Amino acid sequence: MFSGIVEETAKVVNLRKEGTNLHISMSCSFVNELKIDQSVAHNGVCLTVVEVTDDYYTVTAIEETLIKSNLGLLTVGDEVNIERSMKMESFLDGHLVQGHVDQTAVCTEVKEQEGSWYYTFEYDETKGNITVEKGSISVNGVSLTVVNSRKNSFQVAIIPFTYEITNFHNIKKGTVVNLEFDIIGKYIQKILALQK
Repeated sequence: MFSGIVEETAKVVNLRKEGTNLHISMSCSFVNELKIDQSVAHNGVCLTVVEVTDDYYTVTAIEETLIKSNLGLLTVGDEVNIERSMKMESFLDGHLVQGHVDQTAVCTEVKEQEGSWYYTFEYDETKGNITVEKGSISVNGVSLTVVNSRKNSFQVAIIPFTYEITNFHNIKKGTVVNLEFDIIGKYIQKILALQK
């Protein structure tokens, strides 16, 4: 379980395909604190650490993960938002993020607004996911509040701190991002669908 409060960005140092799996090696400031079998969110995707060296750590993304997320688009040198899992005594500064990406979206506009930024994202609404005004959404693992919710699009507002510490400073028109919709909203949708 995660809060959507990104600790930092990790840099991709190596990518290795093995069958339909992708092994992703990354460097970050807390590599020496990581342990094999630990869960870490990568652009909002919960992945298990499978190798740790002095300089980098490695996680493995399976085909299902690559289909539903933007991890298959990574190249060496890319920045990935990372967050270690929450401790139960931690403050929940964001919202409950499971690290289970529902689908991707495409950035259709970035607008600077006197020191902050508005990002517009479009997604395939036929997959059954929705946003609501002032609801929670995880974009590349960042806990954010939805504004201007539409049938297949929404906006988020980014403050300078978030812009600098996450990979939002690399997102531009056409960038593919990972979305995890609010778990409570997903349960409500499922219950309503079963009542029809």
